[in-house]
Amino acid sequence: GHTRRIFHEHRAEAHDFTENSIYIRDLSDAYKADLGGPFDFVLFEISPASLGKIADDAEMPGVTSLSVETASKDIVLANLARALIPALEKPDEANALFVEQMTTAIGTYLVQRYGGRPTVASDRSGSLSRTHEDLAKSLLLENLDGNVSISEVAQMCNLSRGYFIRAFRETTGMTPYQWVLRERIDRARDLLRTSKTPLAEVAIACGFADQSHFTRVFAGIVGTTPGNWRRNT
Repeated sequence: GHTRRIFHEHRAEAHDFTENSIYIRDLSDAYKADLGGPFDFVLFEISPASLGKIADDAEMPGVTSLSVETASKDIVLANLARALIPALEKPDEANALFVEQMTTAIGTYLVQRYGGRPTVASDRSGSLSRTHEDLAKSLLLENLDGNVSISEVAQMCNLSRGYFIRAFRETTGMTPYQWVLRERIDRARDLLRTSKTPLAEVAIACGFADQSHFTRVFAGIVGTTPGNWRRNT
């Protein structure tokens, strides 16, 4: 929601950045601009090494840069960025699996949409093998507090991070983060049903930042608060 006058060596260009506008540029280039009006934005800085890793994970090797875009509309990228805002606002409650999953989705989208190369269909199966599925679930269950990264699980399965996320979703119908969240809530319900453990302790035992965080997530998935669910069970 602002205007920006960008100065080049021999000219200047004025642009209107409306809602859902994006701006892709090389941060190593000399840059000068006048900005008019207040605005909110999310900035992603991607190093060349990270871009290459993202491209490899997306099975698009060879992408070394992104096409320049100035004040272009991109609803998909804007909404992916918005999905990260709660994690940025409350980093203590942010689940590492969710953040990594979202940044992977953003990176994959960027190289596919702006990498300048056609997307090549993979000849690999879209699902995890039973062995990889069992191994991935076992690792995730052992780390329901989110202290394992998608990259680590994918590496144990000898798969790229991007492919692992897609294959896990194809196999289970859920992303790794959604699956872990469901398992954490299932564990919480077991504790609520079979013990008198205080809600605050249940929250910590199931990997939530605190009771408030636990209550919000539980209510969002189950439809009622943990206390109400325990009393009515």
